[in-house]
Parts: sequence; structure tokens; C-alpha cells
Amino acid sequence: MSRKYVDCRDYPSDAKCTVAISADSEEELVAAAIQHAVAIHKEKDTPEFRRQMRELIKEGMPPA
Repeated sequence: MSRKYVDCRDYPSDAKCTVAISADSEEELVAAAIQHAVAIHKEKDTPEFRRQMRELIKEGMPPA
């Protein structure tokens, strides 16, 4: 099992967010990333947004 991550730095926005979230499971990562996206980026938690979030997941650890 390898770590998975989503890094906001890969997707510049008006918020200039530098958060990277990682987890061992895709389910755990998506749940945390969706919470972050809703709270900070004002996204809506929809099935389509969750599908899009899964496409952003990368293997390994985010760069320093």
C-alpha cells in the first residue's frame, strides 16, 4: 500500500492555498480533501465533484 495525496499547489486559485493532504486509502483522502475544498475553497460536495477529486489523486508523497 502506498500513500496517496492531493496538493492544492498543483491547482492555483484565488485562495493561494498551499495545503497538501495525504492518506493511505483513497476513501480517507477523498473525505479529507472534500472537507477542505468545501470549507476553504467554497466548493459544493456533489457526486460529480467527488469524481473529479479522485482524478486529482497522485501516488506517493507531496513534494516539500
